[in-house]
Amino acid sequence: MSGEDRQSQLAREHKERQEQRAAADAAKARRNIFIGAGLAVVVVAGGIYAATTLVGKDDPAQKVSAESSPSASTSAAPSPTPSLSSLPKKAGKVTCTYKRDTSDVPMKYVGLPGSKPDMKLKTMTVFTNHGKIVIDVDPAATPCSVNSMAFLAKKNFYNNTKCHRLVTPETAGLFLLQCGDPKAKADGKNPTDGQGTAGYVYGDEAVGSIPYTRGVVFLTQPQDAAGQNSSQFAISLSDENTQIEAQYSVLGMVRSGLEIIEKVAKDGVLVSKDDITGDGGSTAPKNPIIIEKVTVD
Repeated sequence: MSGEDRQSQLAREHKERQEQRAAADAAKARRNIFIGAGLAVVVVAGGIYAATTLVGKDDPAQKVSAESSPSASTSAAPSPTPSLSSLPKKAGKVTCTYKRDTSDVPMKYVGLPGSKPDMKLKTMTVFTNHGKIVIDVDPAATPCSVNSMAFLAKKNFYNNTKCHRLVTPETAGLFLLQCGDPKAKADGKNPTDGQGTAGYVYGDEAVGSIPYTRGVVFLTQPQDAAGQNSSQFAISLSDENTQIEAQYSVLGMVRSGLEIIEKVAKDGVLVSKDDITGDGGSTAPKNPIIIEKVTVD
């Protein structure tokens, strides 16, 4: 082989390796369980970038124009106040199915929940370093989601985990807190924050039954995924979150404790430059929110 041929071969091999790495990075990015508006707007290096994450199928440029326009926000009709009582109830005997997560993502496996949910559970309490957040749940509407949370709580799965993402209107056009990644560092830099699971997945429940307004707690899963719920959940802090596409299972409604998160939000977030593309990092709270334990009663 001539020197010129060898050089061409090396160039092709280098290009192939680059393409393989790009494909692997893209696959990993899709596993990031990030919640964003159909539009995520972040100020980086003096510029404004828009990126679609988990929700929204419209053209990003159109959504930038619509959401930045004062008339767009003022003309929208107010959303009805959601209630767990409005969720459709499961009829008859309920059996839950949980499957091992075979994805190459960080996980903390503590076993699989049982298939028979406790239909008497009513309250999920998240004890944090800032105080407790009390959430009303309804196993008659979302039995397998509540059953999973109860199982993980009993296994101390959430003990000493960090809420890895605090999304504020200034950073992404939404206002919510995301928790439940057992391996999250919540430093705004860790590229795998948002990917962690409990090592199993299960189906969706009550998707689209109520809007994700202030106080609604819902499960999170990868972009454009279905039936990939695991340990992560988000707490909505604004009625403006109705722009989130209806593809996430409703878990419950916050009864008390939203003010804890809102107070922490005033301290700001750590904006990761990678967060605008959804391929790593997170907008973690500057003032860490650490889950000390979770109970479901």
